Amino acid sequence: MSLNYIIFRNLKKNIKNYYLYVFALIFSVALYFSFVTLQFDPAMDVVGDSIKGGAAIGASSILLIAIVAIFLLYANTIFIKRRSKEIGLFQLIGLTKGKIFALLSAENLILYFGSMFIGIGAGFVMSRLILMILFKILAVDNLAKLRFSPEALVRTVLVFAAVYVLIMIMNYTFIKAQSILSLFKATSASQARIRKMPLWEILIGLLGIAFIGGGYYVSSQLFSGKYTDMTELMAAMIVILALVIIGTYLFYKGSVSFIFNLIRRSKKGYLSINEVLSLSSIMFRMKSNALLLTIITTVSALAIGLLSLSYISYYSVEKSAKESSPHDFGFVHQEAEVKFLQALDGAEIGYTLLEIPTVQVFMDVADIIDKYNYKDEAITDMATTVISDSSLDGKDLQPGEVLITNYNSTLKTILTLKDSGEIIFKPEDRTITQQLIEVSEQSVLPYYYDAGIMGVMVVDDTVFKELAQYQEPNAQKRIKGNEIYYGINLTDPSQAKQAYEIFMDQKPEFPSFSQYDFELAQRTSMGFIMFIVGFLGLTFLITSGCILYFKQMDESEEEKDGYTILRKLGFTQGDLLNGIRFKQLFNFGIPLIVGLCHSYFAVKSGWFLFGSEMLTPMIAVMVVYTVLYSIFGLLSVQYYKRVIRESL
Repeated sequence: MSLNYIIFRNLKKNIKNYYLYVFALIFSVALYFSFVTLQFDPAMDVVGDSIKGGAAIGASSILLIAIVAIFLLYANTIFIKRRSKEIGLFQLIGLTKGKIFALLSAENLILYFGSMFIGIGAGFVMSRLILMILFKILAVDNLAKLRFSPEALVRTVLVFAAVYVLIMIMNYTFIKAQSILSLFKATSASQARIRKMPLWEILIGLLGIAFIGGGYYVSSQLFSGKYTDMTELMAAMIVILALVIIGTYLFYKGSVSFIFNLIRRSKKGYLSINEVLSLSSIMFRMKSNALLLTIITTVSALAIGLLSLSYISYYSVEKSAKESSPHDFGFVHQEAEVKFLQALDGAEIGYTLLEIPTVQVFMDVADIIDKYNYKDEAITDMATTVISDSSLDGKDLQPGEVLITNYNSTLKTILTLKDSGEIIFKPEDRTITQQLIEVSEQSVLPYYYDAGIMGVMVVDDTVFKELAQYQEPNAQKRIKGNEIYYGINLTDPSQAKQAYEIFMDQKPEFPSFSQYDFELAQRTSMGFIMFIVGFLGLTFLITSGCILYFKQMDESEEEKDGYTILRKLGFTQGDLLNGIRFKQLFNFGIPLIVGLCHSYFAVKSGWFLFGSEMLTPMIAVMVVYTVLYSIFGLLSVQYYKRVIRESL
């Protein structure tokens, strides 16, 4: 039997057993090649000046190769251990360690670089699809062309060749360090089995649950007003990360075994075949994989959380734009407003014009404050913008009444107001007391007029005229004097893009506002972030799913003798397979559920800083992630099915 025959026989066997590894490698190469192709694609210039598309893609490609490299190196450690007996047999028949290393290197060379070049071909085809997806997300009206990038080809080959060298170094080190006896024991020593649960492990289990619960509690208090300055906020975030990560590790190290041990004790040792094949196995195996599962869970939670937050912002883009600029266009300087209106008239674009006089005064809001999250700001001497009820349709206040508008969800986290109370305006050396009657989220003026954190005050016209008699130069932090705001709404929304082009051509000086500009900027920035995080998250999902799948392959081979005994005792394939399904539900479900819980509490603590709707975007992301993740659990069940069938 020649070495070439051994190489090709093993190669055929490896492709059969490690088809998912080959798929993951092809997918990773294809995605990396596509990303690097985008980096050098001139079409990325249309993304916008605010985002350096090529640079952002380049940075994400570095993260992508880091994820893929870690996956390939870890997968290689699993494969080399699985083949330890085979390596020992090669040594017994007289092959030197150098020839064994050359044999494995040749197999890996064919498998690895064959998959890599298939991936490059797939990536070339995918690059246009990915660019089309990006343009769709960003609402860019541009043609995505299929373009081959020699620069991307060279970079992809160099990067994955470097990863291959690292894999070969790892294999060489493993072969050199092992004796023949240790090679035959490598697989059996990989899993620790403990028959009785010691007290210290019970304490670890309880501590893990307590740490995770503590991290969740601190995250729920993050923006509640308990932490009043940036130092305290940063310290709280560090505490959350430490508690959740350490708690997750302890959870896998002891909590899972502790909970399942309680279930087993409640049954007084009388377990069904399903429980024997699932609960008992997981109790003793999950603790040995605690570090791996902690990393997978933490990064999964990070990916789900970031994707949820970016999708929340993208999902809320229209509402956020209306909050930032409630009218299609807005101006403070009349000269810019007149020039823009003349251009609209020339383009035959219809519009309606609103003129809203504004005044800024100091006020005392101590009576209506329910909770204020910052210690250093004085709530008895706060600047605010005031407008008349005559400027708003459908609003008719009585003298002495005041309405607060522009009070959005972000302001609510900083300043919680009561339903009623006194607001004292203090123009110059006078005081004018008003009674709060309503707090509204309706945006009536651009963010420019929010005066920091209090929104915009609406009072009766007579009160407004009285306030307008006084100048408050110290209060005019941005607006010089009492100004008139000019709001413009288009009568035909389909002409918004044309009007926006006129607005951009004129380049009016600040403060001038365009709702379409706010929407476009947020859609571009958050859509691009969502695009990158989504593909990086997909890569990690596939690589981590493959790692868990490979671990199940190992366990199934180790438990094959047990399946043989159970089959001889009369249990059918269906009986064993039901237990395996139950086992995989825990093996894949526990990391998934823990990761989803981590991401939920992370998103819930600060989602309002990113948009106006949490549940719909977050649930959509979690459902997609769960469906894709479940595929690997189904594949592992199919592999177990084959092992059970071959066990007898």
